[in-house]
Amino acid sequence: MRNQDRAGTGEPVETRVTRKGTGVITLSRPASLNALDLTMVRLMTDALTRWSADPAVRSVLVRSASPKAFCAGGDILAMRAAGLAGDDDAVRTYFSSEYALNALIARYQKPYTALIDGYAMGGGLGISVHGSARVVTERAWLAMPETGIGFFPDIGASYFLPRLPGAFGWYLALTGARVGGPAAVACGLATHYVPAADLPALEAALTDGGDAPEAVVERFAAPVPPQPAGMAAAVARCFAEPDPGRLRTLLAAEARDADWAADALTLLDVASPASLAVTRELLRAGAGSTLEECLARELELACRTARTADFHEGVRAALVDKDRKPTWSTVL
Repeated sequence: MRNQDRAGTGEPVETRVTRKGTGVITLSRPASLNALDLTMVRLMTDALTRWSADPAVRSVLVRSASPKAFCAGGDILAMRAAGLAGDDDAVRTYFSSEYALNALIARYQKPYTALIDGYAMGGGLGISVHGSARVVTERAWLAMPETGIGFFPDIGASYFLPRLPGAFGWYLALTGARVGGPAAVACGLATHYVPAADLPALEAALTDGGDAPEAVVERFAAPVPPQPAGMAAAVARCFAEPDPGRLRTLLAAEARDADWAADALTLLDVASPASLAVTRELLRAGAGSTLEECLARELELACRTARTADFHEGVRAALVDKDRKPTWSTVL
């Protein structure tokens, strides 16, 4: 295979380099909505490391073979199993490998474009948000839903979420709310909006054309559809409030006229109380830290959290039994 490419191999991550010098990474684990397991993390890391030193590779494109998801998150089920078994080495190996990949993408010296069509949650943001361009469609849904499973926003989220304008990152971190593609551009999680119908042409231009990726994406980008009137200002008013009780009071007032605020209250009510407390502290610390400092802090916390009863219970309720009724053992 040219340049150790893995196109058509049936592996969960397939890679190839086009004649025009685009390194293409295709996420291909559709049965799990491309949830990142350790094999996928290592295959991506290997390809990006090789391409970074290869002058024939001019840019990187990350895409999905799944019609439903870009990447629905990290391999949380495996981490729950390792935590239940007390396998601390497996937990640390996975999270340290995943976070190293996030850091590699953030400091990558070549254009790195992610095409997000479908779900991009948790670890899916870790392999997209740190890149230079994040293209979303009207079918995209982005979220950091960790507080609902007894975990916390990781993959460097404690760095990029507090830096979103208008306290929007706090809203996403605490509630785990999903935002559509246009809203993701409006709040800064994504960089460009392209209608799904135009995605095949964009991908062809990025892989087969000779123009710089930045220029190609700008050429295909469409205006962001209008967002709900007043939501951004209301989110800023509510989620800039550091006191949890006062936050709920402000949301309750907004909820009289705004569905998003009522939904936010519901999400806060079902989230792990311990996760909400940890997330607040992480984002406060992350606001004044480098990405590397945030990832190091998150790694130590992830290794501890993987052994907690609330994490095991949250994943059980969401992904094992799927009853969506976690019973939290830690109440603050």
